[in-house]
Amino acid sequence: MKLAGIDIGNDSIKVVLDGVREPLVIQNIVAPGYERHILQEEDSPLKALDVVVHSPRLSKNSQRYFVGLLAMENEDSMELEETDNKAVSDQSLIVALTALAYAGIVSQSVTNSGYGNIEEVEYTLGTGLPVRSYSYYNKMFEDRLVGEHEVTFLTTPTLRNRKVKVSIRRAVISIEGAAALFHMATHDNLQVRDEELHQGCIGICEIGALTTDFPVINKMSIDNQFSTGEQIGMATYLDSIIRDVEDQYGYRFPSRAKLVQRIKKNDFTIRRIGEGQSSMKQVVDLYFSRAANKIVDLIKKRWKKHPDIQCFYVIGGGAAALRSYIIEAAGPIKLRFVDESELLNVNGYLKLAKNKVNHNQYT
Repeated sequence: MKLAGIDIGNDSIKVVLDGVREPLVIQNIVAPGYERHILQEEDSPLKALDVVVHSPRLSKNSQRYFVGLLAMENEDSMELEETDNKAVSDQSLIVALTALAYAGIVSQSVTNSGYGNIEEVEYTLGTGLPVRSYSYYNKMFEDRLVGEHEVTFLTTPTLRNRKVKVSIRRAVISIEGAAALFHMATHDNLQVRDEELHQGCIGICEIGALTTDFPVINKMSIDNQFSTGEQIGMATYLDSIIRDVEDQYGYRFPSRAKLVQRIKKNDFTIRRIGEGQSSMKQVVDLYFSRAANKIVDLIKKRWKKHPDIQCFYVIGGGAAALRSYIIEAAGPIKLRFVDESELLNVNGYLKLAKNKVNHNQYT
């Protein structure tokens, strides 16, 4: 049985296995699969995740999909929208199962299932939901994950025609942001690493693609009254950037994921037909400044409502993108940031699952 943390983010899905340092990150984007015309095989399996996913939890079963990087450039690619809910989303489940099957293979956790050429990997999972979704959907989310699923890799390099049964024996569902704080406050052996975080009243602003969560954690317990979330995330601003860049420069990004990839590299150059080029930095600055002002305004409101909060951490993928803009918008207000903050939740999910398993062993 493999212990894993999985952050089913609206922009990307991250997996961390117990005992494996490197996280696996796959963009939460899919496209309908078809027979590919391959001129040269990709140099990494992650660049060509071409799969058939079978699960009793999917509304359309045993369909072929391109996942992650392979889907990112596809004109029929699908990204999650504000109306989507990861707890019931087929797309999120497809990418999550693909990620878990792939992680099982590369960590050599797969075993022969006893049924022909099918390999099997068994998991106890830690994962999470946004604050506002948790109370309504945590049981449904757990039921969708737990069970037996199957992923077949088709034209994926080095994994061609490998079939993996993903057996999820247990899923421990936590709250986004709260899991991140648990990770920051504890060592890998779950002993306390930071007394201030473990014993204090801490505010979290976790900026995702479609939601921004504001859990308040007091002595490692969620404050039911003051924890909340907003149905706003980076996607709104990224979509506006894509639209404005197309209107101004005639260049169309095929997906948010493609735009994010460019921004992370600080590559703001837009290629024009005929070897011309322009910079989209002013468009990015405009919308990221707007996003930062909105986030800082929301943090101020939360802090005023609960002045006992000792400090506010700004985390998540959105925090990494907006850090300099938020610091400028916050002025004299001190906010805390953490490097690689988009990986805090997934590491926290792993620790919370480990904590639950250990607790059950001794009770």
